[in-house]
Amino acid sequence: MIKHWLSLSVFSAGLLAATSAFAQVGDGNNALPDGPGKDLVEIACTSCHGLNLIQRSAGYASAADWHRVFSTMVRLPDAQAETIANYLATHFPEDTSRRPNLISGDFNIDITEWQVPTLGQRSRDPAEAPDGSIWWTGMWASLAGRLDPETGQMDEFKLPPGARPHTIVPDDDGNIWYTGNSNSTIGMLDPETGMVTEYPTQARDPHSAVFHPNGNLFFTSQGAGMLGRLNPDTGEMREIATEPRPYGIKVDQAGDVWIAYNGTNKLGRMDPDSMEVQYYEVPDERTRIRRLDLDSQGNVWFVNSTLGKIGRLDPTTGDITQWDSPSGADSHPYSMAVIDDVIWYNESGMRPDAMVRFDPASERFQSWAIPSGVGIIRHVWVTEDNNLLIHQSSSNQIGLVRIP
Repeated sequence: MIKHWLSLSVFSAGLLAATSAFAQVGDGNNALPDGPGKDLVEIACTSCHGLNLIQRSAGYASAADWHRVFSTMVRLPDAQAETIANYLATHFPEDTSRRPNLISGDFNIDITEWQVPTLGQRSRDPAEAPDGSIWWTGMWASLAGRLDPETGQMDEFKLPPGARPHTIVPDDDGNIWYTGNSNSTIGMLDPETGMVTEYPTQARDPHSAVFHPNGNLFFTSQGAGMLGRLNPDTGEMREIATEPRPYGIKVDQAGDVWIAYNGTNKLGRMDPDSMEVQYYEVPDERTRIRRLDLDSQGNVWFVNSTLGKIGRLDPTTGDITQWDSPSGADSHPYSMAVIDDVIWYNESGMRPDAMVRFDPASERFQSWAIPSGVGIIRHVWVTEDNNLLIHQSSSNQIGLVRIP
């Protein structure tokens, strides 16, 4: 059964909505240190997340740094903002052990970031549409956003309230497809009309998606442990069980669909017709893989998130080679893209989040701090100009890395 839903587009100039519209329940943990501002933190911060996120955070060196970050999440009167910033700086200073090991080099990039209109939405997974616009999902606000990178103008489209979209994938006609991570749907937004069409899934939590050259949309469902295929023309859906926690998904030049597994130490190659999956085991059972991509030779590159490495699989021989990320075992590589056979990824366990370049030919690394520096890049997108779209979800930023 296919359901249709009417969306509203809201121009950014008039939109800075209160986070309470989509508030998440706090974790009930009141173990914050006593001091002036504790009660305000419990009120303001738990509208979107639990206090455990503060307790586990890497902290900041000053009240000004704390204020810069939470001002992207919630709007507060100056007096309350100052009290909260001072409290957080006093009790949660910077954990300097989390600073990345930035590697210098002679390659230059330029990073531009835009703050999205609706605060606290957890913007993520930007993608480029055929017209050059940049789209993203506001997961906690159940919206899809559009950015004109030339003018900075942003529009936000409301999606079904329970969708909490995880990933955006535009099609060749400019329609915006998303994974409804919380309402078990694949959705399509028509930007011209604002109409949303929903395709219910058996899996409870569609996660990441990719279009195949044959026109089908393939997707992972992490919690459900399933892989899916949707024919947009007919609405036909097929879903299969797979290894635990399938995550990133890509299509190679031959049309095979590759899957990263975040619940086991494996990569998967799926036949797009039969949906049969061949598995490749990565050494060390502790290995967990978030994202992957492919180079021009058909090699599969992946992040070994739990062990702080990046790796390469040769599908022909099955050989796997891995390299330690510059910031070490706790760097938690997350997103990944291959551009001109050079590897780009981020070290999400560091503060600030570090963007890393690895040249396989020379086996040399270079890295840069993301300007906003907090939020974790969970997914990247390579543009038609071979630039890189990034995001910082906690600080509600969408970014563009311009690569010479």
